[in-house]
Amino acid sequence: MKHPNGFTTRIVHSDRRSTVEHGSLHKPIHATVAYGYEDARELAAVFQGKQPGYTYGRQVNPTIEALQTKLDGMEDGIATVCFGTGMAAIGTTLFALLRAGDHMVSSSFLFGNTNSLFNTFDSHGIDVSFADATDVAAVAASITPATKLVFVETIANPRTQVSALQEIGELCQQRGLIYVVDNTMTSPYLFQPKSVGASLVVNSLTKYIGGHGNALGGAVTETGLFDWASFSNIYPEYQGGPAAKWGITQIKKKGLRDFGAALGPEAAHHIAIGSETLALRMTQQSRNAQAMCELLDAHPSVSQVYYPGLPAHPQHARAQQLFRHPGALFSFELRDDVDIWDFMGKLDVVVKSSNLGDNRTLAIPVAHTIYYEMGPERRASMGIADSLIRISVGIEDTQDLLDDLAAALG
Repeated sequence: MKHPNGFTTRIVHSDRRSTVEHGSLHKPIHATVAYGYEDARELAAVFQGKQPGYTYGRQVNPTIEALQTKLDGMEDGIATVCFGTGMAAIGTTLFALLRAGDHMVSSSFLFGNTNSLFNTFDSHGIDVSFADATDVAAVAASITPATKLVFVETIANPRTQVSALQEIGELCQQRGLIYVVDNTMTSPYLFQPKSVGASLVVNSLTKYIGGHGNALGGAVTETGLFDWASFSNIYPEYQGGPAAKWGITQIKKKGLRDFGAALGPEAAHHIAIGSETLALRMTQQSRNAQAMCELLDAHPSVSQVYYPGLPAHPQHARAQQLFRHPGALFSFELRDDVDIWDFMGKLDVVVKSSNLGDNRTLAIPVAHTIYYEMGPERRASMGIADSLIRISVGIEDTQDLLDDLAAALG
């Protein structure tokens, strides 16, 4: 029987298409660390990769494997490895693939923790160049003979710059570079990085895929597009089998196994259940974001709104071409004579909180919180004004959110 191919249908019915205990519609939570075998020779065969099976909870677990299967379907990938957080997915991937003396190019418009991590890698002997990823020429100019990898985010947090995803993908293909795309801000429903030639796709599962703010997780998905046989950093022990999986195998072994940033089965279960409504949530969240931005853009107390769904956004046309919707995150600057703390204090429906991708709409004063540690000079270079407020839009009724903004601005 040919199974349906619709995005939500594939996610909702993913578990039952494989063998699930007792006919359960969801993969149960397998809360175990170790797996026993009657025959020690079978245990050895599993460890040696000669037959399928489970070895140790840090690397394999049936609940997590079921989630990885869902993610393969979402991203049209050939293999996925899950981690305890999105940052663990990024950090261990770079640790597994790069070595001292290697060089990578990164978007200069990065999530704050990712920026901090890359600076740390730079201090440990892996050179990092930051380039304006909205312009492929800037990325090309940063490539050196030692460059192994290019890393970009689809939409930047919090100023919503949209990377030149198609053009950078073509550049990486021409130069034989690994192309890593962080799809967290768009999610696989709004965009599949494989469509622009991504080698590896990163998702913070904590955000839109999980969606409910109740579980941490991250993932790296192999698209099958990169020629790992041409990559000099693959260790000999991981060069068995199809070359398309050499990279993700090394990420699993040198990253997940050796660093140990494992996703727990209970968190995996929460994320898998949450992922079933991804398309429904993202559609409503994007609709809410568009309406809120149009209100703010027309309000005299607001000096600037950053959202790819607005025609004045520098990458509006690019976002329309690439993404199903322009996303559910935006930021805006208040006019100089409007007090940011007074405004935020008047918000009622909108929650003053960090995180993004929750069902609830969340607001945070960026310069004073998540970008505070960077200092004023680095913030200025990234265009982070003291009055910048980031909004992660939830699934509430649209009019309630508009009324809340209007009351706070009034």
